[in-house]
Amino acid sequence: VGVGLNVYHESAGLQRQIRVVGSYAYHLKLNEKNDQLHFGISLGFMNQRLETSDMYGNPNDPMVGQYNDRKTYLDGDFGVAYTSNGLNLQASIPNLKSVLKKDVIKLADVTTFYAAASYKLNISEGLNGLDLEPKVAYRGVKGFDNIWDAGAQLEIANKQVFIMGLYHSTESATFGLGMDFRKKYMVSGMYTTQTSALSGYTNGSFELNLRLSLPK
Repeated sequence: VGVGLNVYHESAGLQRQIRVVGSYAYHLKLNEKNDQLHFGISLGFMNQRLETSDMYGNPNDPMVGQYNDRKTYLDGDFGVAYTSNGLNLQASIPNLKSVLKKDVIKLADVTTFYAAASYKLNISEGLNGLDLEPKVAYRGVKGFDNIWDAGAQLEIANKQVFIMGLYHSTESATFGLGMDFRKKYMVSGMYTTQTSALSGYTNGSFELNLRLSLPK
């Protein structure tokens, strides 16, 4: 059993988004070979709005007002995973509100499902040990073509430092670097280049992640 708290703040163009969810996970051991099934659910709230002070145009547009008049609402995610000594299979339904309840305002660019598969290769052990984990993923996006991703993560320094790279079918890429100190304090940064269709308008996005693992 595991519990967690996720706080997410996003500023992208005019969009401002704050999401706070608590998570509960249950881990079911299948055999003595360390094969496991994992079930997780998150529940919390989401607040979304458009920043009218940054808008070039009419801030009194009724559609903008209708969007910003939406109240903070409950949201959540559900996921399941299978793990063995090397294989990792994942499937999830994020943004449960968009699945269970239909909005008056129709939104695009909302993830409808996520599926991924990876396999961790242990190259060497010890303080200078290396692990390489190739990964492929497939995402459903409301209002757009579904997206596939392919890449890998390299873990070094006794699995405390990692470097990752992903290519997306939108003709963009994500690069990341992070440290998981003593499997307790994790900090990472990821940069995603813009899709080919928007490359002339923006330079991409940067994401910073902080995580603290508490003792049981």
